[in-house]
Amino acid sequence: MTSLKKLAAALAFASIAAGSALAAPVTYNVDGSHTFPRFSYSHFGYSNQLSSFSNTTGKVVFDAEAKTGAVDITIDMKSVNTGFADFNGHIQSEDFLDTAKFPTATFKSTKVVFEGDKPKAIEGQLTIKGVTKPVTLTVTSFQAMPHPMMKKPALGANAFTTIKRTEFNAGKYAPYVGDDVRIDIAIEAVAQ
Repeated sequence: MTSLKKLAAALAFASIAAGSALAAPVTYNVDGSHTFPRFSYSHFGYSNQLSSFSNTTGKVVFDAEAKTGAVDITIDMKSVNTGFADFNGHIQSEDFLDTAKFPTATFKSTKVVFEGDKPKAIEGQLTIKGVTKPVTLTVTSFQAMPHPMMKKPALGANAFTTIKRTEFNAGKYAPYVGDDVRIDIAIEAVAQ
């Protein structure tokens, strides 16, 4: 074999090896300062109320080459923010979130559905008040790129789903206070 053929073979092998290394999944830690789950519901038909949670942790695993991913999120239900301190306590009561017995809610993905190079839906199991139900998060935006300030791989997304709160034993005043609850999440995560 000529030296030129040997060099070409070595470069081809290096290229394949580098491609394999790039295809490895990357684990990202949720950035709690830029991750906010929100929920909204109809209040007697007068208005749609919007509340959020200020403490969320978890991990996201993403492999752009293989088009696979996984999401594991924990929400501190005691961090609920309705915009009114007394109402925060009301939402945390046994009739609704019952944070004394169930201080966290979780979402664990079972499948990430891609459209082209980006996730378009995340199927998984949502647990609220000890009740676990399958849900699908519809992804409305997704970005994976190096973080301009941290100089590390990072990703972010916005997604939503709608649940029935009565299915999670949180149905006080339904149907007058809406049973349908839309959950939106804005999430950012940085590579470990």
